[in-house]
Amino acid sequence: MSSKKSPFSKEFLSQIKEQLLMERAKIMSELTNSPEAAGQFPEYGDNLEDNAQEVTDFLSNKPVEMALEKTVRDINSSLKRLEEDKYGICKYCDKVIGEKRLLARPTSSSCVSCKKTLLDEV
Repeated sequence: MSSKKSPFSKEFLSQIKEQLLMERAKIMSELTNSPEAAGQFPEYGDNLEDNAQEVTDFLSNKPVEMALEKTVRDINSSLKRLEEDKYGICKYCDKVIGEKRLLARPTSSSCVSCKKTLLDEV
């Protein structure tokens, strides 16, 4: 875990926090307003083919729901790093993550170099 403090300006960190909070609110709204979030199957009818389509649609939407839930966890983790003044520090090498990367992907917790190494892109 990083022991360095965030080197970014308060204005930049405030901008990132606002971006993260807006994204989290948007995703939470999507999750809470979908029938799948409540564990409900879509209702197409009572015959066998309709029931099969209901199950198929429910299962095809599940990976999307899981991806959104992961994004919320990433956002919460980023907000925690902001609170702890550790935001923008790579969790692997303790180096500063570039501002451009953080603006493009505010949930980044690793620098480009470490991410490439993790993905075997070196």
